[in-house]
Amino acid sequence: MPELPEVETVRRGLVPALEGRRILAVEVNRPNLRFAFPDGFARRLTGTRVERIDRRAKYLLLRLDSGETLIGHLGMSGRFSIEVEGAAVQPGDFVHAAPANPKHDHVVIRAEGGVVVRYNDPRRFGYMDLFTTADEATHKVLGALGPEPHGNEFSGAYLGEALAGRRTPIKAALLDQSIVAGLGNIYVCEALHRSGISPRRAAASIPGVRAERLARAVRAVIVEAIEAGGSSLKDFASTDGALGYFQHRFRVYDRLGAACPTAGCAGSIQRIVQSGRSTWFCSQCQR
Repeated sequence: MPELPEVETVRRGLVPALEGRRILAVEVNRPNLRFAFPDGFARRLTGTRVERIDRRAKYLLLRLDSGETLIGHLGMSGRFSIEVEGAAVQPGDFVHAAPANPKHDHVVIRAEGGVVVRYNDPRRFGYMDLFTTADEATHKVLGALGPEPHGNEFSGAYLGEALAGRRTPIKAALLDQSIVAGLGNIYVCEALHRSGISPRRAAASIPGVRAERLARAVRAVIVEAIEAGGSSLKDFASTDGALGYFQHRFRVYDRLGAACPTAGCAGSIQRIVQSGRSTWFCSQCQR
């Protein structure tokens, strides 16, 4: 499932295509994705201008001049593609993916300037909804999110306070979106390895020096992944229909049996299952 860097890559691709443009028409080719589309979805979008495109955690937020926000989640296989007057736009330097099957183009947005944005989702685990922008603080999903992992509110001190008293393993705690927003399995594994912390360690044992080290590692891996264009595992693609390449920098994720890249460490990468999710780590240098 796309994590924060992948969604940020998509947001950056959508900005030049849609920001400031008026939506001329919307085609909705099925009644639902993961959930049903809201009542009057196409009608409420048509004629509005996209004032700004934001991201919160793994959610895309298109701010409309109607006072509503279009919220979108990519699920496991959702992707956006952009066409301008019939020609595909290629805004990024990526490793190109196979073209999406047009039969899975569930939402098509036509905007000013000959722009066509298609949302393609074979598995239909993504979703789209509309809400009143002024009500964002109390939104059922957005209102409960923790700070962004590379934002000013996220720090070792914050992380230590948020984890105090929690008996759950630190891996599970970092996946809790109310603690830190946008992290997923890939970048939690990578950050824990960089900070030398075992994924099995109790979250309550992190506050202090470890929390500072972990917060720095989380911030660094997220920033690097955004700069690289995301991880693009399996189905993920950016808005140019292409894959990212941060996966070439993975230290532990999906590298079972590989030598640990930590200088001076003689260990190898192991895999365990935690809460139904695979965890990759080195038992020699992660304590």
